Amino acid sequence: MNYQFKYLLLFVFIGTSSFAQLDTGNFLKPSDTLNISRRNAVIITETSLATLSLIGLNELWYNDFPRSKFHTIDDSNEWLQMDKFGHILSSYYLGKLGADVLNWSGVSKKNQLIYGATLGFTFLTAVEIFDGYSKEWGFSWSDIAANTAGTGLFIGQELLWDEQRIVLKYSFHRTKYARQRPDKLGENFLQEALKDYNGQTYWLSANIYSFAKDSKLPKWLNIAFGYGADGMLTGTNENVDNLFTNQDRIRQFYLSFDVDLTRIRTESNVLKTFFSIINVVKIPMPTIEFDSKNRVAFHLFYF
Repeated sequence: MNYQFKYLLLFVFIGTSSFAQLDTGNFLKPSDTLNISRRNAVIITETSLATLSLIGLNELWYNDFPRSKFHTIDDSNEWLQMDKFGHILSSYYLGKLGADVLNWSGVSKKNQLIYGATLGFTFLTAVEIFDGYSKEWGFSWSDIAANTAGTGLFIGQELLWDEQRIVLKYSFHRTKYARQRPDKLGENFLQEALKDYNGQTYWLSANIYSFAKDSKLPKWLNIAFGYGADGMLTGTNENVDNLFTNQDRIRQFYLSFDVDLTRIRTESNVLKTFFSIINVVKIPMPTIEFDSKNRVAFHLFYF
């Protein structure tokens, strides 16, 4: 299935639930002790949004395709694993959202990780079960593994360091491939950003200061390691109606600097919330690219 459609729903879910809190700076300030009314509002809001998202996904997407008995598929070799990185990113940020809103409610750290950080894994597993009953697709264990990795990255860092020293990020640039297959890779910028794996890059962005407290470098400066792919018109290198027989598929690896917006000092709780939301986007900076054909390139500003 085109999982980027799911990711769109997930980020709408993230943005809606986050911006719903925007009122005043004091309202956005996390509670020092358990705030029952906030906690109950979080539970009701998350449950309602997740339920509506699943119902909408079922009605607007799955109903357009034939159903089947529950079955599994092995799609681990598709799209040079770019779709799996999308799963990792989605489960990571949904888990972060779940933990953050419980922290805002004054819930204990333990319960933030148990009931909040697992939000992404739980929601994406439910979507995966939908896939299992769709004849067009199927339940994918490699997707479950990717969801686990994203959730584990968040929880593991909280347990080890009590902070997120390494964050996942996303960037996108338009490519020529969408014009060759717009039905699969997108017909406009927004669709391409969600569907064209050739233009997507997924990043591990590590905060330098958190690993070197004696450093005089800015606390917001990160070093980022990216992964992307190019030359893909189909999931695998198969021949589709004799149209896509000469795909030059390559893996791409990137090294760049980045900015962790959440580490920029501000007293505004509104700005803190805004920075936390948009921190998913990799800041364009000078970047070195290596690819699977042993080529090296330099980009002054890479998107």
